[in-house]
Amino acid sequence: MKSTVATKPIPYGRQHITKEDLEAVNETLLSDFLTQGPKIAEFENKFASYIGVKHAVAVSNGTAALHLAAAALGVNEQSNVITTPITFAASANCVRYCGGNVFFADIDKDNYLVDLNKIEDLIRSKPEGFFSGIIPVDFAGRAVNLEDCKTLASKYKLWILEDACHAPGGYFTDSNGKKQFCGNSAYADAAIFSFHPVKHIACGEGGMITCSSDAIFKDLTLLRTHGITKDPDLLEENHGGWYYEMQELGYNYRLTDFQAALGISQLKRADEGLGRRKEIARRYANAFDGLEKIPGQSGYVEGHAYHLYIIEVEDRPGMYNHLRANNILAQVHYIPVHTLPYYRRLGWKPGDFPVAENYYKRCLSLPMYPTLTENEQDYVIEKIKNYIS
Repeated sequence: MKSTVATKPIPYGRQHITKEDLEAVNETLLSDFLTQGPKIAEFENKFASYIGVKHAVAVSNGTAALHLAAAALGVNEQSNVITTPITFAASANCVRYCGGNVFFADIDKDNYLVDLNKIEDLIRSKPEGFFSGIIPVDFAGRAVNLEDCKTLASKYKLWILEDACHAPGGYFTDSNGKKQFCGNSAYADAAIFSFHPVKHIACGEGGMITCSSDAIFKDLTLLRTHGITKDPDLLEENHGGWYYEMQELGYNYRLTDFQAALGISQLKRADEGLGRRKEIARRYANAFDGLEKIPGQSGYVEGHAYHLYIIEVEDRPGMYNHLRANNILAQVHYIPVHTLPYYRRLGWKPGDFPVAENYYKRCLSLPMYPTLTENEQDYVIEKIKNYIS
């Protein structure tokens, strides 16, 4: 059946705020604590349980999570860290915030994730001990095989910081047939998540760091709040109940209690939303399967969390403009980080990572969010097929 014309814009992603969400936020706004209150620990504990990890530390946004995690892992002026060029800039910027140097490894053309073989080639091109760590990204919601990444990291004595902003609820299956959920710290030293409105769980802004290490957890909680502690067991001296010490140069990266309340409420629907994303992905995959003019797409993949659904088209500008003209606000994820002006000034240049750059020329992110209706998705599919035919 031919779909009707969209009378309002269909974005690539959007939040879903319910009556229960509003009630949770309102209750907290009327409570004694707007920040530094009990909702923070409640959100952390419930998120840790959802992911299946020992520790979770709530922070103000995903970029703050990356920065604190990099700092807790010891990134400094002597550090050289590898990540993917197909990610949001913050995955690389967190290393720069700590004074370290960023190196990129090209992506796998079939899954859009960083190519572990390219990482090893890069490591072997430098002296022993040159690199400190790897920041793999679960891009679009597809989980990096961290078992393989850990094998590589252990071989060269590197830490792993998993950027799982796109992938709460995502997983890969390890060599023993066990599902390893993104952020569970089974193979990575730490992982980070984002609660931006278009992500699976929305807090307005917000982030979370997960880890299994008690030492990393202790550092994160200290750095999150100016490097200040009032814990009597940690104080170097104690003048009384009012006394606090700034023991490290930290930051104000706290999440508010009303944001945490929204996160807790949203977390209750996380599996429901993930299930709906998978249904949407399956319909896209079936609709575009075998179409010559869509040479690549996210497809339906077990364990994919589908923050994004991506197709590749030869005439990306034409398709983008066509969809926009029809009220479909498709988006591009991402401009390769190494081609951004800041990183070009550091010596990177177009041509350095041809697979990533070819992907960028053709990629387009289609509408993907739990409240996208079947009629809206049919309309998107129809307009794409009309254009390519």
